[in-house]
Amino acid sequence: MLNVPIKVTTFLANVPLFKELAREELERIAVSTLEVRAERAQVLFHRGDAALGIHIIVYGQVKLAFSSPRGDEKVVDLIGPGQSFGEAVMFMERPHVVTAQALCDSLLLYIPREIVFQELERDPRFVRRMIAGLSGRLHRLMSDLESDSLHSGTQRIIGYLLRDSEDNPESKSALEVILPANKGVIASRLSLTQEHFSRILRELSARGLIEVHGRSIYIPDVAKLRAWSN
Repeated sequence: MLNVPIKVTTFLANVPLFKELAREELERIAVSTLEVRAERAQVLFHRGDAALGIHIIVYGQVKLAFSSPRGDEKVVDLIGPGQSFGEAVMFMERPHVVTAQALCDSLLLYIPREIVFQELERDPRFVRRMIAGLSGRLHRLMSDLESDSLHSGTQRIIGYLLRDSEDNPESKSALEVILPANKGVIASRLSLTQEHFSRILRELSARGLIEVHGRSIYIPDVAKLRAWSN
């Protein structure tokens, strides 16, 4: 695992939740911020653990998931660099409802709840950023629920592959997508079995719509793949 020191204040200044805060405010938060180094497969917290702060990823990736007593797993979200998690249950002062596990060696910042609450009382701008962040997370989860409920497995996979091209659909005729996790994790994120996920990839590949090389998926014609999902 990399052991390179980071400038916490500088990093926080570029995180959406904190970027509107003044330097002195960021420095107050940074003083109480802890670095958390997590190895691959390390659990950061389990469902039912007390939610006592916010995690922000500097590098690496974290999986948020539900697990059944039988060991079945449903991946709720995949969190990457610059993203945060744990805010909602922290504000509700309830236990975590998911388990957070590092998918690779990762570095995170952990901000204790008391520090967040102090800044919320000091600065209404911070309140607005928190509300905006939570609203964005809710909007994304509602979109995921709509996709899982109303779209076919093929539509879900195509939507996932093209998610970063939606803001500018005509920008590229071809696209390479690197899956951020193994196919089993991505399948669970899309509410599919791994077998169903792999079968759809094979079908799309057979039609010449994608080329699969491990975690790399090459899309030779973005518009054609998008049209296939309609």
